[in-house]
Amino acid sequence: MSALALSVLLSVVSALAYAGGAIVQEQVAVSSPDSGYLPLRRPGWWGALALNGLGGVLHVVALAYGPLSLVQPLGALTIVFALPLAALCVGRRAGATAWRGALMATLGLAGLLSLVGSSSAHSLAPAQRLAVALVTGGAVVALMFAGLAAQRHPAVRSVLLATASGIAFGMSSVFTKTVAVDWSHGIALGDLPSLAVIGLFAVAGVLLSQASYRGGGLAAPLATLTVVNPVLAAAVGILMFGETFRYGTTGTVLALGCGVVAAGGLIMLTTERLTRETAPASAEVTSAVPPPVEASSTRGTPAGADARLPMPHQRAGRGTGADQRSGGWSSPVRPTP
Repeated sequence: MSALALSVLLSVVSALAYAGGAIVQEQVAVSSPDSGYLPLRRPGWWGALALNGLGGVLHVVALAYGPLSLVQPLGALTIVFALPLAALCVGRRAGATAWRGALMATLGLAGLLSLVGSSSAHSLAPAQRLAVALVTGGAVVALMFAGLAAQRHPAVRSVLLATASGIAFGMSSVFTKTVAVDWSHGIALGDLPSLAVIGLFAVAGVLLSQASYRGGGLAAPLATLTVVNPVLAAAVGILMFGETFRYGTTGTVLALGCGVVAAGGLIMLTTERLTRETAPASAEVTSAVPPPVEASSTRGTPAGADARLPMPHQRAGRGTGADQRSGGWSSPVRPTP
C-alpha cells in the first residue's frame, strides 16, 4: 500500500471515530445541560473523549504519510458518517435531503482528492509559528467570549463555539504537521513549544466542541466544526507549506468547484437536521396554546370585550337602538302587545 493510500485509509477511520465521539458528546450535552464544558462525572463523556483521542492519533499518523491539504478535507466525512451512526445508535433517521447532501459531500471530496498534488515537506519558521499561534489563539478566545455573550440565542452561541473549536483543531493539525516534518530529521528539544501549542489547541478544541452541543443539537455544531477545521488547515498548508493542486490553474479552479459541491452537501445536511430538530419544538408550542373559549352566554360580559365575541342576532324591537347607544348589552325587550 502506498503512503498516499494509507493516509486516506487512516483519515477515513479517523472520521468514523470523530463521528462516534460527536454523537456521544451531543447526547451527554442533552442529558447534562449544567455541565457545559467538563461533564467529568459522565462515563459517556470519557467514552467520547476516547473516540476523539483515537481519531486524533489516526489523524496524526495520516498527516505523517500525506499532505495537509489531502488529510484535512477528508475530515468532512465526519458529518457523512454521523448520519447512519446517529440512526443506528440513537434512533435519529435521516431523510432524503440528508442523504442527498451526504452524496454531494462525498462526490465533492472525491473530486477534491483526485486533484490534490504532493509537494516537498515544509516546516514553519519559529517566527511564523509564533505569529500563527498568537493570531489564531486570539481568534479562538474572541469567539469563545462572543459565544458566552450570546447565551440567549442557543443557535448563534453553538455556531460561534463550534467555529472556535474548528480553528483550534485546525491549528493543532498545522503544528502537528510542522513537528512531524521536523522530526523526520531527528527529534529536537526546540519543538517543545510547538508540542505545548498542540496540546493547548487540542484541549481547547475538545472543550469548546462539548460546549457547542449544549442547546445546539448535533447537526449545526458538527457541520460548522467539520467545515472550519479543514478549510483553515488546508489554507495554511497551501499558503505556508507549498502544497498545490494538480494541473495548475485549471486544477485549482476544479478543486474550488469540488469544494463548493462538498460545502453545498454539508449545508443540505445541516438544514435538514435543523428542520427535524426544530419541528418537534414547534409542535409542542402549538399544542400548548389553549383553544379559544366560546362564550355560552353574553350575560355579564364587560364593555369592550364584545370585539372578541361574535355579534349576537339583534331583534328588531324596541330598545335596540338605545342598547347600542349605551355601549353595553341588555336583556331583550319584550314586544308591546
